[in-house]
Amino acid sequence: MKLELHQLDRRHEHLRVRNAQRQRQLLASLATSGQQTPIIAVAVADQPDRYLVIDGYKRVAALEQLGRDTVEAVIWPLNEVQALVLDRSLHWSERESALEEGWLLAELEQRFGYGLEELARQFDRSVSWVSRRLALVELLPDSVQHQVRTGELSAQVAMKYLVPVARGSLEDCQQMAAACARHKLTSRQAGQLYAAWRQAPPQIRQRLLEQPQLFLKVQREAEPAVASPLQELLRDLEMVAAIAHRANRRLRKMHCEFEQLQEEPSELLRHSLVLALQELQRLATRIPERPGKEEHVESESTNHDSGTACAGSEETRDRACAGHLSSNCAQGASFQLRAGAGAAACGESRTLPTTDPGVVAALQGESCAGP
Repeated sequence: MKLELHQLDRRHEHLRVRNAQRQRQLLASLATSGQQTPIIAVAVADQPDRYLVIDGYKRVAALEQLGRDTVEAVIWPLNEVQALVLDRSLHWSERESALEEGWLLAELEQRFGYGLEELARQFDRSVSWVSRRLALVELLPDSVQHQVRTGELSAQVAMKYLVPVARGSLEDCQQMAAACARHKLTSRQAGQLYAAWRQAPPQIRQRLLEQPQLFLKVQREAEPAVASPLQELLRDLEMVAAIAHRANRRLRKMHCEFEQLQEEPSELLRHSLVLALQELQRLATRIPERPGKEEHVESESTNHDSGTACAGSEETRDRACAGHLSSNCAQGASFQLRAGAGAAACGESRTLPTTDPGVVAALQGESCAGP
């Protein structure tokens, strides 16, 4: 049915949070397309032609702002309490915050004398849930609650940060709320301010609340720059190369102990190396090559083949530690970070997965027998 705006009783409007942006969007929609969804109301007892708004306060305010005199409404045949509980349980409008739920519970408790158990039964919740919601309303100063209602503060900031501050100091709670509203702090910024306030001594707390912008500026400057995905990948590859270089150093120290190695640990090392090279092979196939790059790498690898160095020249000095290393080169070639010709020159008895020459070179860091 169509109701005139002067017939509406909006006494419960203060139980909802205002959102300026959503209100502007609603205003534009009503101006363009007209009212599409009716408000919900119930008849006021003992007052003919008077209706209590249950849901649709924002639509009524927008229509009033547009200069309209009437509004489409659905009249529920329920009393005030039944209608309020049913509306909240259906969640037709946007979901309320815990603070809005606390406001409604406090309204029913104060106006209708409902106890905790009755409220829990009406909303199909536990007594503990009702008690926690009421505690939010009782703890927050009225001035802070007013800021939440008018949209100066978000309900999330009030519940998550201002309520804990209020438990310790109502004055600090009001100052922090004023600072958040004045500087329009985001939830993240309010969380940073609250964390610093909680850990600071009393004299520093006062300065934080008086100059929150200065504190947040220092926080921004202290935060490290966020690395791009490419930078993170390059850092990972540098770590891989460093780890492989360290493994080569450890391998050189073990050359004189090869004959003491049992078959089982030798196989474990070979297996681990195969897995590592397989992962590097997958990585190498996903990195695109520049045109002409592959030919240059192959010619360079041929000219400076580490497998040639394995058979002689200055790198043979590491073999002087024991004469048996020639057999160990064939036996333990899987320990050496080699692929292709380098492995063949050492007489490797099993074939390992090959990978991009540049990646292999980074992993090798050393010749077949070490520098």
